[in-house]
Amino acid sequence: MTAVDPRSAQGHGPAVEGVRDDNLEVVTRSKAAAYVALTKPRIIELLLVTTVPTMILAAGGVPSLKLVAFTLVGGFLAAGGANALNMYIDRDIDSLMVRTGHRPIVTGEVSPNGALAFGLLLAVASVAWFAATTNALAAGLTAAAILMYVVGYTLILKRRTPQNIVWGGAAGCMQILIGWTAVTGSLGWAPFALFLVVFFWTPPHYWPLSLRFKDDYAAAGVPMLPVVAPLSKVAREIIGYSWAMVAASLLLVPLGHMTWFYGVAAVVLGGGFLYEAHSLLHRVRAGDRDVRAMRLFHGSITYLALLFLVVAIDAFLPF
Repeated sequence: MTAVDPRSAQGHGPAVEGVRDDNLEVVTRSKAAAYVALTKPRIIELLLVTTVPTMILAAGGVPSLKLVAFTLVGGFLAAGGANALNMYIDRDIDSLMVRTGHRPIVTGEVSPNGALAFGLLLAVASVAWFAATTNALAAGLTAAAILMYVVGYTLILKRRTPQNIVWGGAAGCMQILIGWTAVTGSLGWAPFALFLVVFFWTPPHYWPLSLRFKDDYAAAGVPMLPVVAPLSKVAREIIGYSWAMVAASLLLVPLGHMTWFYGVAAVVLGGGFLYEAHSLLHRVRAGDRDVRAMRLFHGSITYLALLFLVVAIDAFLPF
């Protein structure tokens, strides 16, 4: 008969301790993943995709890799902090929407106070980081971007006006100005042209997604344009902003001293975007049951990524 170690029988043996250690590790990983989810990593990826090409254009070539790393870290902290604060403020309506019902505060993985502290910590750290690693202008623009998103969009505009995403989207454009000033220490007309591209791009990008989840927004009382306006009006506004976006992309040719390569690419990419926008309106007017709005949503992501890739390539081409 095998003797039983009394420590194991009482739950203090090595095997039980190993199980407890494993459980603690799993809980720690889960908690860490929940806090990372507060930062909305997929949105941050899109923001940072615009930052590096902007810095390349500002430098007229490859900028300091150290500076790029500093700027990307600062951008992640700023966007992550703003997104965490957004989730803290919107926790009441997030619980009413299918699309946001899995967010960490709603599920209880992170407490509201924990999310608030985490968001404030990242926001303050981002401004301090830019001040220490780049310059005061970049730090100031970072603070302005956070305030625009948290106060301007989340607290003031989101629940009051169907144009919420238009002005709220301006906060997402600020990373372009921050990237430019990190390299040059000043602002110019070229980064403002790129700013306008992303500013006008945001409604045609987001409203198709809002069309898909308009029942969610209606249930939460959020007056997104697809909730409060006829589908035909939404499609027309998407077209208007799409044309403005393409015009802004072409404005970069003289302001950024771009080559023919960028000009041709901007026309081709813009033409494809406009085709999808007008196709959406055509399907709406034809009375199609499925207007396939998500085609424009996914296409808008491809457009922005390719356009900024072209911006980066163009900086290495002879004028």
